[in-house]
Amino acid sequence: MKAVRLQATGQLRLCEVEKPAPGPGELLVRVEACGICGTDRHIFHGEFRSKPPVTLGHEFAGIVETVGPGVTDFRPGMRVTGDPNISCGGCEECRRGRVNLCRNLQAIGIHRDGGFADYVCMPQSQAFALPADLDPLHGAFCEPLACCIHGVDLAGLHAGASVIVLGGGVIGLLTLQLARLAGATRLVLVTRSREKRRLAESLGATATADPGDGDVIAHITAADGPLPGGADVVFECAGVTETMQQAPRLARRGGSAVILGVMPQGARIEVEPFDLLFREVRLIASFVNPFTHGRAADLIATGRIKVEPLISRRIGLSEAPDAIINPARGGEIRALVIPGRK
Repeated sequence: MKAVRLQATGQLRLCEVEKPAPGPGELLVRVEACGICGTDRHIFHGEFRSKPPVTLGHEFAGIVETVGPGVTDFRPGMRVTGDPNISCGGCEECRRGRVNLCRNLQAIGIHRDGGFADYVCMPQSQAFALPADLDPLHGAFCEPLACCIHGVDLAGLHAGASVIVLGGGVIGLLTLQLARLAGATRLVLVTRSREKRRLAESLGATATADPGDGDVIAHITAADGPLPGGADVVFECAGVTETMQQAPRLARRGGSAVILGVMPQGARIEVEPFDLLFREVRLIASFVNPFTHGRAADLIATGRIKVEPLISRRIGLSEAPDAIINPARGGEIRALVIPGRK
């Protein structure tokens, strides 16, 4: 079968490899779609730890082809989405219920072979069923949605809350929809892309802002701005220095800033501790998806979260290395790799 393999930092290519066989408690899944995440690009550049040689791709869904010994909950022909994050269950963090902070965390597509391939193996504990009639591409959004759900959970959003989302990529647009479902009534999304601002408004944003027009903090929080004084919750979803530094400053007194975006390992930003203290702003970091993947699958399956508008392009495995190695195209939200596509 074909697979997109990271041989070493900066070395990525399409390879012919042996089709895997499911071991005890595992499923062999024929991949229908796998999303290209910014983390894949960080991994390629050595900015996020992985374990090469390895097949990348952690946002995948597909059809169960065969099952290994001991599998009881799944059968061939079922459509599933895979939670890539595998905790050990025995370390101190796992025993505390903080499985996302597992000291031995292993991720499919990062530390073990993932979904940029014709087939992927995964433990049945990481699989979640999807409807047979679901668009096969939509299941690939479960993993990023699950990460967004964790961030919204940590924020403790309440009905009537005000929200600012920094970034118009897939994480920002999924978080925007979750905030609306949680009862937020004023939602401002900030992005330089006019197309993404228009899409955000169609998905529930009550206002949008272009940081290219000037001081976005002054514009949003001014007395005549969309959110005078700032927001109850600010979600940083872009993973760049500018928005990381803006996030706490856009929170109102007593508000929160939740970090969902991923910056390269070792990157630094400036914060003003006195400002955080004087305005009692909570700065919260949200890491992956503890116990949220099933909820994401339900939201995708029921159509409560719209993902079709987030698909920017569909490519085959042969095009995947180039798409990962290079920055996302201007205005791109999510590129999906579809094995078998010519």
